Amino acid sequence: MRSTIVFVLLLLLCSIDELEARKQRILSEIPKSKSMHDVKYGIEGHEAPELSKDIDWVDASGLAREAIQLADLAGKYKVIYGFQAWCPGCHSRGLPALKKMADALKDNDQVVFLAIQTVFEGSHANTKERMLEIQKKYELHIPFGHDVGSEATGNRSSTMYHYRTGGTPWFIFIDQNDRVVFNDFHVNEDKAIEFLKTIK
Repeated sequence: MRSTIVFVLLLLLCSIDELEARKQRILSEIPKSKSMHDVKYGIEGHEAPELSKDIDWVDASGLAREAIQLADLAGKYKVIYGFQAWCPGCHSRGLPALKKMADALKDNDQVVFLAIQTVFEGSHANTKERMLEIQKKYELHIPFGHDVGSEATGNRSSTMYHYRTGGTPWFIFIDQNDRVVFNDFHVNEDKAIEFLKTIK
């Protein structure tokens, strides 16, 4: 109860970055069990799981389209961005970074950008309609998917489940051999652009 009150006060008094720094400091002071130490998010270094055919996709113009599969993008470099409509960090950092990268690489057909609303909470707020609003607001001319998962994934995003994402925002880079080479909450978009421009 006390820790909940502390975090609520921090939310009211701090910026997102200040909150994250304080939260990490507080969490580092909490004694952890061995199982908490062993928690690892992401699957960097592993083969990328195929995307679920249950994801509800729209194309770069916001129109319904068939399911996107990694198998259809064989030999291409893939950048997947996981977000939720109500996620503050997705709007303050993630979506601007995605926009910058997608715009910089728009003429490189060997690099594919996908955005997926990885719904794991707040399904009443993180709707397909909100996803479409975000695609339009940020002028992101890339496919967007709405992923609510199924009973098999505990009724949370199948992408989140299979890629072991830590939440949102979440960036996943998949190389031409379908291996996850990067996954994290944050990305240095300038360095990423510099790297992605080398892909032919």
